[in-house]
Amino acid sequence: MGPSRPALPPMAKLGLWWLLLTPAVGEGVGQPPPWTPGAPTLPSCPTVSHRAPHIQAEDRLFKHLFRAYNRWARPVPHSSDVVIVRFGLSIAQLIDVDEKNQMMTTNVWLKQEWSDYKLRWNPAEFGNITSLRVPSEMIWIPDIVLYNNADGAFVVNHMTKAHLFSSGTVHWVPPAIYKSSCSIDVTFFPFDQQNCKMKFGSWSYDKAKIDLQPMEQTVDLQDYWESGEWAIINATATYNTKKYDCCAEIYPDVTYYFVIRRLPLFYTINLIIPCLLISFLTVLVFYLPSDCGEKITLCISVLLSLTVFLLLITEIIPSTSLVIPLIGEYLLFTMIFVTLSIVITVFVLNVHHRSPRTHNMPRWVRGAFLSHVSRWLLMKRPLPPLELQGSPDLKLDPSYCWLETNMDAQERGEEEEEEEEEEEEEEEEEEDRWVSSSSMDVLYSHGGLHQRVSGPKAKAPLRKGGLLLSPHLQEALEGVLYIADHLRSEDADSSVKEDWKYVAMVIDRIFLWLFIIVCILGTVGLFLPPLLAGMI
Repeated sequence: MGPSRPALPPMAKLGLWWLLLTPAVGEGVGQPPPWTPGAPTLPSCPTVSHRAPHIQAEDRLFKHLFRAYNRWARPVPHSSDVVIVRFGLSIAQLIDVDEKNQMMTTNVWLKQEWSDYKLRWNPAEFGNITSLRVPSEMIWIPDIVLYNNADGAFVVNHMTKAHLFSSGTVHWVPPAIYKSSCSIDVTFFPFDQQNCKMKFGSWSYDKAKIDLQPMEQTVDLQDYWESGEWAIINATATYNTKKYDCCAEIYPDVTYYFVIRRLPLFYTINLIIPCLLISFLTVLVFYLPSDCGEKITLCISVLLSLTVFLLLITEIIPSTSLVIPLIGEYLLFTMIFVTLSIVITVFVLNVHHRSPRTHNMPRWVRGAFLSHVSRWLLMKRPLPPLELQGSPDLKLDPSYCWLETNMDAQERGEEEEEEEEEEEEEEEEEEDRWVSSSSMDVLYSHGGLHQRVSGPKAKAPLRKGGLLLSPHLQEALEGVLYIADHLRSEDADSSVKEDWKYVAMVIDRIFLWLFIIVCILGTVGLFLPPLLAGMI
């Protein structure tokens, strides 16, 4: 056997294996696998190759602008220069007007524009890029806040990107929801018109550092979403400067004045019309007959209804003692109206139930209310029913205690004349015995009976042509006369009661017309001022 070969050391073996494997690894990793026929091909992406120069230019521009940029320094070459900020406001929605807390909530866009000399570039050097959008946190922005903020959020919360232009102009439009304080005047509620304002200005820079210029003289309403309760009548911008007590510098601001008018349809249907109907129900109290016994009940029901409406309104209107709202005045007027109607109704019921045994009707009351006032009010009282006429009048002569008719009296007179001629002496004795007394006429209309009672009661013998009454019949006749007198007295009392009822009816009619006039004049007087002011 020949000489044996020396064995390779371990490190030499490892190096050999590395040399053998390196081309294969490089080929498999660094290069794509060889293409075989029938294998699918991937589409090429030329867009990436075209956009790559633009992306590289934008990246170079971004690095160029912000390599040494300081966002805390004002964008002016000299410290004495003033940064002019053009400010505009675009309202997107009027969210709410809180009358009780006196706040106006709005969704607005703050349009701000200024020039930053450190953010200029030559578009030709950066792929003709004329504008660039960058996060607003990376650049200097003015600290413009809402001065009359009501909830503590003075600055913009959502920091949107700013739009940069090659000339150095910066355009920034962040959205914001503000709650601004607003003095609410509820004099003509719900036909009211409010004047609210939003005051914007720099919080830390005075006019020597930052000055504001309004972009437009009005608020931009192109993107405004109409509100269902309020309508924007006018919205103007005003530039102001003011020196505050805290500082010696003068601070500028741009104030936007909003004139908004309430749409009263909701309150008209749910408050005004029910109140009008309830107030007119008060008038019907005086047309309701007193005998039904429901006049006071109706008055109290109307008063309770108005009280409920007043409680509802106090939840809506602001708690202020400076003015009383229009609807509150109308409800107060109606409540006084109803209260007076209750007092008058109690008095009318008192008059209605009067009688001769408790009250004597004065002569002036009878003359005024039963004659003159009722005629002026076109009230005509029905005439009393006609008395029935009876058949031949019956006479009761108590001196002779007989009941006779007219024919019997005539025949008896003729017989007496004959007897007087024949027996004069006997007649004289009769005249001495029969002494006539003063006569008394009593009229009795019950059942058409007409009676005359004359002379004192006496007994007489039976005469020819007359009917002598027994003592029992005399007692019965006296009872009948007593009943007739009692009925006559009741008729008189009933007549006086009817007079009192008629007086109560006249008083009701007086206040019926008076309350109608006052209700109409009060309603017109309360709603006429907002109508003349153009709020209705």
